[in-house]
Amino acid sequence: MDRHTATPDVTDLPGDRAREWVDYHHESAAPSTYVYEFVWDRTAPAEGPFCTDVDGNVLMDFTSHVAAAPLGYNNPKIMEPLAEFDLVDPLKIAGQDFYVAGGESPGDGLPGSSGLMERLTEVTDHYDMDTVFLSNSGAEAVENAIKIAYDDSGGAKHAITFDGAFHGRTLGALSLNRSKSVYRREFPEISGVHDAPFCDDRTCTPETCSCGFFVDGVSRLREKLDPERGHIDPDDVAYLILEPIQGEGGDLVDEHDITLIADEIQSGVGRTGEMWGSDHYALEPDVISSAKGLRVGATVSRSDVFPEEKSRLSSTWGAGDVIASAQGALTLDAIREYDLMDNATVRGRQFKETIRDADLPGVTDVRGKGLMLALDFDSKERRDAVQKGAFSRGLLTLACGHDVLRILPPLDVTEREIDLGCDLLAAAIAETA
Repeated sequence: MDRHTATPDVTDLPGDRAREWVDYHHESAAPSTYVYEFVWDRTAPAEGPFCTDVDGNVLMDFTSHVAAAPLGYNNPKIMEPLAEFDLVDPLKIAGQDFYVAGGESPGDGLPGSSGLMERLTEVTDHYDMDTVFLSNSGAEAVENAIKIAYDDSGGAKHAITFDGAFHGRTLGALSLNRSKSVYRREFPEISGVHDAPFCDDRTCTPETCSCGFFVDGVSRLREKLDPERGHIDPDDVAYLILEPIQGEGGDLVDEHDITLIADEIQSGVGRTGEMWGSDHYALEPDVISSAKGLRVGATVSRSDVFPEEKSRLSSTWGAGDVIASAQGALTLDAIREYDLMDNATVRGRQFKETIRDADLPGVTDVRGKGLMLALDFDSKERRDAVQKGAFSRGLLTLACGHDVLRILPPLDVTEREIDLGCDLLAAAIAETA
C-alpha cells in the first residue's frame, strides 16, 4: 500500500468474513460498545489512516482507534525501532515493583518504562511535575489520580466534577461521570462527588451566559464553594477533575488550594495541537491522567502530591508492558521530532475551514482543537445517517454525545488525506438532505 496514492475502496460492508469474525467474537464476549462491524485485518496492508478489513475493503480511519493509535497504522517512526527488538516472555511488567533494562546503561537501546517516565516528566516540566505512576489504562490512570488527591488532601471527602464529564468505567471513575446514565445506573459510587455546570463557550460572561454556569452574575461552582453561603466547605474538597478540552475552573482551585486533576486521556499527547489540552488554557493542573495515545496508563504529578508511604500505590500487573512502554516513548519522540503538534493545528484548521465552507445541510457547528474535531448535527437521526453513509464510502468516524460526530485523524495526517476525508464526509452529509 502506498499511502501517498491510497484511497478507500469498498464493496460490501460488512462482508461475509467480517460477519463471521463478529459472530465468532460474540460467542464469548460480554456485551460492550461496538461502533461498526468493521474487522481490521492486521496482516493486510495498512499505512497512515488507511487500513484493510478481512474482506479486502480499504478504509480510511479517522478515529485513530479512539485516539489510542495517534500515528495511525504501521508508522515507520514506531515500527522501525521495534523491528530489531528480540521479543521476550514475559512482556508484561509487574507493576513498578520490578525494573526492566533495555541496554548497556540507562538511556541506551529501546526505551522501556523508565524511558517513558523520563519523557513524561520532560513534557510536564512546565507544570513542575516530576513523578509518574504507570498503569494499564486510562481508567486506572484516573483512579490513581483521585487516590493521590484524596491522600494529599489530609482527609477531605468531597470532589467536584462537571456536567457531561466522562472519566472511565471502573467504579471510582464511574462516580465522576456525568454523561450518559447507562454508565453509572445501579452501580455503587464514591460518596461526596458534586457536579457543576460546564460552559463550553469561551466568550461566556456572567452577563451573557445561557449555559447555566453563571446565575445572577455568579458562577454556580463559586456559589457552591462560598465559605458563607455555599453548601460545600472548600477546605473539605479533595480535588476538582475536568477534561481540559471541556474545561473551566482554574481560578477557583487556586483560590481555595484544591487539587486540580486534568483528565488528558483523549486530549493529551499532541492531539489538540499542544502536548496537553491544558496547555491551551489558563490551567495549571496538579495531576495529569494520560493513556490512549501514550499506549499505557500514566498518572503524572509532583513528588509532594504523591504519597510518601510506598504501599499506598502499587500493582503486580500495572506498568503496561515492554512493547507498550516503548511505543509510548517512541510516540512522544516522534511528535516532538517531526513537529506533529504543528501539523495537528494546521490540518485541524484545514478540516474545519473545508467543512464550514461547504455549508452542508444539517451541520450546526464544526469545532475542535488540533485534530480533536467534532461536527454537531441538527438531530441524532441525521448524525447516525451520516456516520453510516461515511462508513459505506470507506470513512471511519465516531459518534459521541447525542448528535455529535467525532473526527480523530492520525497526528501526521496529510493535506491530501484531509481533503479526501472531507469529500467522503460531505458526500455522506449531502445524502441525508
